[in-house]
Amino acid sequence: MNLPLNIDFTGKTVVITGAGGVLCGTMARAFAQAGARVAALNRSVESIRKLEEECQAKGQICRAWQVNVLDREALKNVHEQIKEELGPCDILINGAGGNNPKATTDNEYQDEAKAGQKTFFDLEEEGVDAVFRLNFQGTLIPTQVFVEDMVHKKHGCILNISSMNAYTPLTKIPAYSAAKAGISNFTQWLAVHFAGTGIRCNAIAPGFLVSGQNRALLFQEDGTPTARSRKILRGTPMNRFVESEELLGGVFFLCDDRAASAVTGVVLPIDGGFSACSGV
Repeated sequence: MNLPLNIDFTGKTVVITGAGGVLCGTMARAFAQAGARVAALNRSVESIRKLEEECQAKGQICRAWQVNVLDREALKNVHEQIKEELGPCDILINGAGGNNPKATTDNEYQDEAKAGQKTFFDLEEEGVDAVFRLNFQGTLIPTQVFVEDMVHKKHGCILNISSMNAYTPLTKIPAYSAAKAGISNFTQWLAVHFAGTGIRCNAIAPGFLVSGQNRALLFQEDGTPTARSRKILRGTPMNRFVESEELLGGVFFLCDDRAASAVTGVVLPIDGGFSACSGV
């Protein structure tokens, strides 16, 4: 991987939740290449085992732990294992998150709804709860578990993953948009709360990336863009999707104690201009 910044994370223990996904898997590879000891956490194990093997084959330090970020006791057990094998946490990246079809409408606007389609009034409480738990509690609980290491050291960095939805909610996904807005707010709260301890907390707000979770929403089976995909690109001045490796410059900057020593409480858009575009 061609790293965007020449920052040396040797000696740092980086804990990344959601490391089985495209976005956080790329981050895990980048931190391992930059010398960090990486703990890759994910609910399913296959992808992070492959990540671990890939990094270790290159002589890099990356260990995989299968754990649900909503299971506090399991996370505490993993934390103890990480401390024993890799050392106390220096950088925590809260990457676990996602949406739920039970919290998504079929139409963008209520007046366009057709018989049999799921409208706002059909959103299921179970799905909405799942979205808020995964995104918000899935950030809160790992922060409670791992950041005590940083308090004892009197330095450290938390990086949360917000979204374009946090600025202006996208149609169809009210729960996910609201949950990510909560992440941006929580990032600011954490930055203030830990300001006197030497711990910084920031977030990135990625633009639209193509991943396993959203590929079917963005592209037809023949590879052509869907109507929603075309609408996204019309609202993105660079007229393309963001690549996961394009997040790394912002991530490395925010996680480096020298480059970003006075940067805390910010949410950095990395979005091809989407958040700046009014559409006219």
